[in-house]
Amino acid sequence: MIEAACHCGAVKLTAPAAPDTVTECNCSICRKLAARWAYYSPSDVGLPRAGSTQPYVWGDRMLAFHRCKTCGVTTHWQSLDGAQDRMAINARLVDGLDWTAMRVRQFDGAATWKYLDEA
Repeated sequence: MIEAACHCGAVKLTAPAAPDTVTECNCSICRKLAARWAYYSPSDVGLPRAGSTQPYVWGDRMLAFHRCKTCGVTTHWQSLDGAQDRMAINARLVDGLDWTAMRVRQFDGAATWKYLDEA
């Protein structure tokens, strides 16, 4: 079990295991957030206390990016369309991860919507 927590500790999420792969996306929001996303099924994630985050929704309105209402750190995103059984936790908020042992995939969310390491 891992725990991701914002800077002030008001928002905490849990997941069953540390990720072995994370994604860095270059879309307009992810580039500015500098997050490394670890993907999980929403049913496997312990979500933060209701009302502790503020969602940010824009563009095609498919994702809600959540940030702590107290310190402002982006903690996770959730799908709004229900088409995906996937959400993402900002893995940078998990203390003690071994980044040298983890695969970091680059995703081109700005143009092609493809992983840059795919053939």
